[in-house]
Amino acid sequence: MLFFSMLLISIYVGLVASGCGNKVEQIKPSLPEITPIRLTYSVFFPPTHTQCKLAESWAKEIETRTGRKVKIALYPGSLLTKAEQCYERVVNGDIDIGMSCFAYTPRRFPLLEVLDLPLGYPNGMVATRVANEIVKKFQPEEIKDVHLLYVHAHGPGILASKKPVRTLEDLKGLRIRCTGFVAKIVEKLGGQPVVMTQSETYDALQGGIVDATFCPMETLKGWRQGEVIKYVTDSRCIGYTTAMFVVINKAKWESLPQDIRDVFTKVSEEWVDKHGEGWLKDDEEAIKYIMEMAREIIPMSVEEQEKWKNAVQLSVQDYLSVNDGLPRAEILAETQRLIQDLSR
Repeated sequence: MLFFSMLLISIYVGLVASGCGNKVEQIKPSLPEITPIRLTYSVFFPPTHTQCKLAESWAKEIETRTGRKVKIALYPGSLLTKAEQCYERVVNGDIDIGMSCFAYTPRRFPLLEVLDLPLGYPNGMVATRVANEIVKKFQPEEIKDVHLLYVHAHGPGILASKKPVRTLEDLKGLRIRCTGFVAKIVEKLGGQPVVMTQSETYDALQGGIVDATFCPMETLKGWRQGEVIKYVTDSRCIGYTTAMFVVINKAKWESLPQDIRDVFTKVSEEWVDKHGEGWLKDDEEAIKYIMEMAREIIPMSVEEQEKWKNAVQLSVQDYLSVNDGLPRAEILAETQRLIQDLSR
């Protein structure tokens, strides 16, 4: 018995000495893999556009801060849905998240049309901040069928044309591409509004369907429209904008755990100014781009500016004259106050 015990001890010592026993294989319990929440995100901007790149970085930031618990598949250039159908498809749950323009769905957002009025927005940062403050304060019933993440808005719209427009009289009968409430601005200026999205505008200008377009300066580079126009009339005196939503399907939002919703909210708040900065930068780059292409930038005299401002003021009155029980006068006054305060 003693001999047998000594033999076992010798075998063990031999194994240790030979290195066979210097590692004890530990079997770790396998952890279940986390299945991420997968969401689709439709963006109407082309993939090369700054605003699309910002949407992509927003999605990646959500994924990072949730510890990869969320995976967002981004579809740029209206690949997943047309820009004008984006909001309704988010409402219906066909897509989870969408970015497009309120103005692309006419009469769907009557109160928020105030954001697109020619109120003298100086730049995209101010327009973006104003839009978010207005939505936060008034919580419009018209967007209660989704969860709004944030809003952004471009810099002051200018007139880009194939023919020179130096005076208000030059606009008479001109076919001008526009969206939403801007169609009324075109009418008040004496032009002929042709409503379409940005993605349709290049071909419309090139093919002679329209003679001009009301747009932020950045579209001349970001959407390559500078290739098919020859003149830019500096109409910043009437400074309208186009507000753009980022929304998520309401049922999908309510199904998300609270910690993940908190991440969405926090990142969205941070991305408001990122979009504003993007609009500022793109407008500056577009001006350089147009000058390099030798397009003529037509300035306006003080007298001419007054004519344009007086003409479009009628569109503001049209907004106020609608008797639908909405707080139109209140939201207009607040929008004007915010533009003034945030422009300082």
